[in-house]
Amino acid sequence: MNTLKDKLAVVTGGGSGIGRAISMSFAAAGAEVHIVDMNEAVSNAVVQEIVHLGGRAVYHQCNVTDQKEVLDLVQQLAKIDILVNNAGIAHVGNVEKCTESDFERVFQVNVKGAYNLLYAVVPIMKAQGGGVILNMASIAALVGISDRFAYSMSKGAIHAMTLSVARDYLQDHIRCNSISPARVHTPFVDGFIQANYPGQEAEMFEKLSKSQPIGRMAAPDEIAKLALFLCSDDAAFITGNDYPIDGGFINLNN
Repeated sequence: MNTLKDKLAVVTGGGSGIGRAISMSFAAAGAEVHIVDMNEAVSNAVVQEIVHLGGRAVYHQCNVTDQKEVLDLVQQLAKIDILVNNAGIAHVGNVEKCTESDFERVFQVNVKGAYNLLYAVVPIMKAQGGGVILNMASIAALVGISDRFAYSMSKGAIHAMTLSVARDYLQDHIRCNSISPARVHTPFVDGFIQANYPGQEAEMFEKLSKSQPIGRMAAPDEIAKLALFLCSDDAAFITGNDYPIDGGFINLNN
């Protein structure tokens, strides 16, 4: 595949889970992938795998919550054709169980992190005549999810920022869309279940899997395929949209 031939793609949180799948998929489609992540070991493993398969990839250790770090990183790149804002963290709890520090932590990574990349990358895309931005939102931005107050707040912000950027930069040929997955089976999910439901891992995994009417969680590769399409020229007429990929969660859970 040469869908993204000669494109340079920046993928935050690209070292694991959905981000890893997107990084691998984009590299297989011909892109030069720049993984922005805090986890050096897993990210370098992805880079090595991509290179072994004949692709091109580079790892950058960068804290997306630090605007100076982000700006310094972005200025090292000659161009940026694609930005995928995928880095994110979760939190379990309603508003009463969400402390100020919990709220700030989720906001800093999920919202400010995406903002920092947008702030740094949009001027580059404007100067070069266009680009594509894909933000990772969530079904939590679209429907009420129990005990996900801070997480839902952050993904609602991602959804709104997607619309704002798409509208503001139409004339600059910058397309901006978002994807809203339901639950995706990643190491993050396994760790999340283990941390929050100790001793109930198998029960919770089955419950969370069956919350999708289709009867299972998504695979990371399934999200990556949609991401690849939206960031390719095949989607040149698509901007300002959110794409639930949810196994029927939003419309069929009744």
